[in-house]
Amino acid sequence: MGLHLFNTLNKKTEGFTPLDPAGRGVGVYSCGPTVYDFAHIGNFRTFVFSDLVRRYLEFRGFDVRHVMNITDVDDKIIAKVNSGQSTHTDFTRGLEKSFFEDMATLGCLQPHYTPRATEHIGDIIELIKRLFENGLAYQAADGSVYFSIKKYIESGHRYGQLVNLDLDQLRPGERTKHDEYAKDSIADFALWKARTAEDGEIYWRSPWGEGRPGWHIECSAMSMKILGSSIDIHIGGEDLIFPHHEDEIAQSEGACGGTAGQPFVRYWLHAAHLFVEGKKMSKSLGNFFTLRDLTAQGFSGREIRYLLLSGHYRETFNFTIEGLHGARSAIARLEECILKLKETAGAETAVPEDEILASFTKAMDDDLNVSAAWGAVFDWIREKNRQLAENELSPQQAASALAAWEKINSVFGIPPALTSEIPQEIIELAENRQAARKARDFETADRLRDRLKAEGWIVEDTPKGPRLKPID
Repeated sequence: MGLHLFNTLNKKTEGFTPLDPAGRGVGVYSCGPTVYDFAHIGNFRTFVFSDLVRRYLEFRGFDVRHVMNITDVDDKIIAKVNSGQSTHTDFTRGLEKSFFEDMATLGCLQPHYTPRATEHIGDIIELIKRLFENGLAYQAADGSVYFSIKKYIESGHRYGQLVNLDLDQLRPGERTKHDEYAKDSIADFALWKARTAEDGEIYWRSPWGEGRPGWHIECSAMSMKILGSSIDIHIGGEDLIFPHHEDEIAQSEGACGGTAGQPFVRYWLHAAHLFVEGKKMSKSLGNFFTLRDLTAQGFSGREIRYLLLSGHYRETFNFTIEGLHGARSAIARLEECILKLKETAGAETAVPEDEILASFTKAMDDDLNVSAAWGAVFDWIREKNRQLAENELSPQQAASALAAWEKINSVFGIPPALTSEIPQEIIELAENRQAARKARDFETADRLRDRLKAEGWIVEDTPKGPRLKPID
């Protein structure tokens, strides 16, 4: 069947074919963080999804170039910098560093390119110049430069490719200078914002005076600089569809003359909203979580990643603490089977098992259906556990199963446990218990077993000796 993706541009699931004539190279752009605060768990649903897309494309043999921008100048950042003691660079770089630490905790691969908006001011200015040349930009009385939606439409382009808009509401000349505005507002948006007193020392020189770029133009300039005027896949949360992504299309195709055969983006992928405990995240409701809030409660990055990847990306997802406990149990089941397979395989190596890879690929080819893919994996785990219990697997068969899991997990990206070390005192208790069993002092052995349990560990007696295992 081949990979099929739901394209927001056409509102349907389509077979994926890259722009590369050789059919291998794929350019992927995903909207990255605006570094004015720590990213929250809703943001990370989209970032983990972007990582999944990149990983699955590579699994399918594509040569991916993944770009994730860093928005390090916008209204919120300037307000934060001007209300604090830190410089703009120190403030944004500190939060950028924290963001990538969080991404690593979640097992996300580092994007190939992570351009900062402030390092592409020259590219942004050049793009705005092209819009002036094409008659689609104008400078207003306040000194700011705006994109003319009316001129864009009159030049034969369509505004409203991702969403259905009532263009009868369009009032020519109505402008918005803010980065974010009403979702039902159709207004000319700022490409370059004239410097104001509120901006302080955060500004750059341009042909139109001192100021700074608008939010939308940043993404267009950075994506086209690295990936070209037409790219394969653009990823973001569904909250960015309008106005951000719609405006990206307008300014990019307005500057480069995009046509139906060569649009700015060929496949738009959008992750649905995330709710927490059935409600929209809100600090007042106490259900607003950063990744660090959750790890402080004792949850690991891999448990959080597993939960975020347990539902289809286009379905609104309900993130719960109960779900995190379920993720912990699911990973424990998975790893217990993998450990037994390793014990059986020993030093054997083998090619990956075909059947589970075929089932996994079929599910993921269907618009990245992770629910069906996980279902196939756990059916497989159940069968492997049965075969292990009945001694039906040879070392080579176990090695083949392990090789298949490694390929599957190259997509799911569930990180290994943060540490495989067992505290020395726990090891000593287990060794003393084993010595008591050998001496047939079962009373002492049982007492030591209970002490281990109280410390959060159990001992499994296997044919290859006792094995310590943390209690879920």
